[in-house]
Amino acid sequence: MKEDLTTGSIYQKLYIFALPLVFTNLLQMSMQLTDSLWVGNLLGSTAFGAITIGLTVMSIVLAFVLGSNNAILTIFAQLSGKNDPKEIKSYLSSSVILLMGLTLIVVLVGSIVVEPLLGWLNTPESIKPIAKEYLLINFFGMFFLVGYNFVATVLRAFGDSKTPLYFILVGALLNVILDPIFIKVLNLGLAGAAYATVIVYIVIFLVSLYYVARKYQTFTFRFQKPRWVEVRTILQLSVPSITQMIVIHAGSNVILSIVNSFGESTVAGFGAAQRLNQLILLPASALGTAVNTMAAQNIGAKQWNRVFKTTKVGLIYNAILMVLVTMTFYIWAEALVRLFIQEESSVAFGTLYVKTIAFFYLFIGLNFILNGVVRGSGAMFQVLMLNIISLWVLRVPLTYFFSSIYGEIGIPLGMGSSFFLSCLFSIAYYKWGNWREKELFR
Repeated sequence: MKEDLTTGSIYQKLYIFALPLVFTNLLQMSMQLTDSLWVGNLLGSTAFGAITIGLTVMSIVLAFVLGSNNAILTIFAQLSGKNDPKEIKSYLSSSVILLMGLTLIVVLVGSIVVEPLLGWLNTPESIKPIAKEYLLINFFGMFFLVGYNFVATVLRAFGDSKTPLYFILVGALLNVILDPIFIKVLNLGLAGAAYATVIVYIVIFLVSLYYVARKYQTFTFRFQKPRWVEVRTILQLSVPSITQMIVIHAGSNVILSIVNSFGESTVAGFGAAQRLNQLILLPASALGTAVNTMAAQNIGAKQWNRVFKTTKVGLIYNAILMVLVTMTFYIWAEALVRLFIQEESSVAFGTLYVKTIAFFYLFIGLNFILNGVVRGSGAMFQVLMLNIISLWVLRVPLTYFFSSIYGEIGIPLGMGSSFFLSCLFSIAYYKWGNWREKELFR
């Protein structure tokens, strides 16, 4: 049911709301990992290469999903805080129709450009046919992926982070069962992994739809002409948020090209370190989403004192979390890197990278918190600009500069320095920026 984040202890409610988000993120990551493990073990290196390329392409497509989610979360969290059931129903109808149209465009464009896109990625000819089939099946499943994520995001906006966790838990367990059946028993190969994923999202989408239809009176939908003011609001928030995801993805690829110039050992060590970083970002990202939701609800309810207290509590939780993470990863760096690679020179760089970057984790988390609060007001374009500064003004140039002077150790030094400096920009905008004026519903 709807959880009111505008009353009660901020410490308790933020903790209770954020914890399910951490496990949800872990389970979503495990679904991709499960696909890769089954494909690699049952089908061999060719299919594994194809799914790796397929997941790379899908990560670009998912920028659309994640970007839309950020916008929808802020809109419905503010409406939830405002406690306006009529407007919630109206925005639900507009959001669904708009998302259906945008998803159809993404699916059609993706299906048309999939072959030239695989060529642009220098996909080996032996892999192209199965990679193309894998992607086309996943494109079809986009409707259910977007549908489920929409339902889950609206539930979180209402303050319910536990129910989406149960849905994704069912999906993760179903994925473990279906993957070997479709890949090996039905002899569908890599296409089987794609079919299994689509079926999983069909199931959890239908289950989530049934749940909200029974539990939430406000969660009703009628096909009606969308109101332009609502479409404009959704697009004003979605476009910068989607662009932000694409900017992040593009920046990561440029960083990878810098790393690639140092050879295979450095690339392998960097890859292992980045896997560890992904694990670290899960709780930090979950805490940022929780702060985003709580801030947005309180902005909708005009409770600005609670918004500022939410920021304070989020920063305290971030400090505790990141100090523990820094200590753990610094002490156990080599052992953790060896979970992924064994070649000594790669392990040496991966360990060095983790030990260096660990001291900057606090600033990564701080960015998640401050940007989450700012995003909660509806200032999506401003968050986009902060990310452009972070990636293209700071991270890419500093990583290139430091690595040119100091060699491979310059990679974590450049990236870490950019985390610290971008944190200063986030603090400055939070303290003196105009994000408080971006409230959506006055």
